[in-house]
Amino acid sequence: MRKPFRTLSGTAAAVAVLLTATGASAAAGAPGAGPAPVVKEIAQGRQDGSVEVSVKGPTQVDFREITLPPGAGTGRHCHYGQLVGVVKSGTLTHYAPVYPGGVHVYRAGDSIVEGSGYVHEGRNEGTEDTVLWVTYVTPQGKPLAESDLAHCGTGH
Repeated sequence: MRKPFRTLSGTAAAVAVLLTATGASAAAGAPGAGPAPVVKEIAQGRQDGSVEVSVKGPTQVDFREITLPPGAGTGRHCHYGQLVGVVKSGTLTHYAPVYPGGVHVYRAGDSIVEGSGYVHEGRNEGTEDTVLWVTYVTPQGKPLAESDLAHCGTGH
């Protein structure tokens, strides 16, 4: 059975990411539902605009902590799905065609949203580790990141 196409926007996306990351559920803590869940605030990031996350068909959700030491980078890649992340510490210099001038610097407390298809790269050009907490929403069976750039931007 296929799950329906879903779109999350704004606060709903942030709540879904937090609930996914903590394993909590929206119904938890309701009166008579038993003990209250223990929720640990992991990270919070802000976006100036709205956030829409959508992936058609069966979907997988992965949550990762990524540490980039000074001088490290992600390598050029693209995504089949989308990701929403928070810079927990350090800075991330993000090279992508979606920014004016092709580059944007994210600092601790900033959130980052990456869409599918376009080639981009994140680098730690600072002097301390950059720690990212990232939730990937990806078509089931596809890699979280595609480094074969021939597959990027092909409407995959």
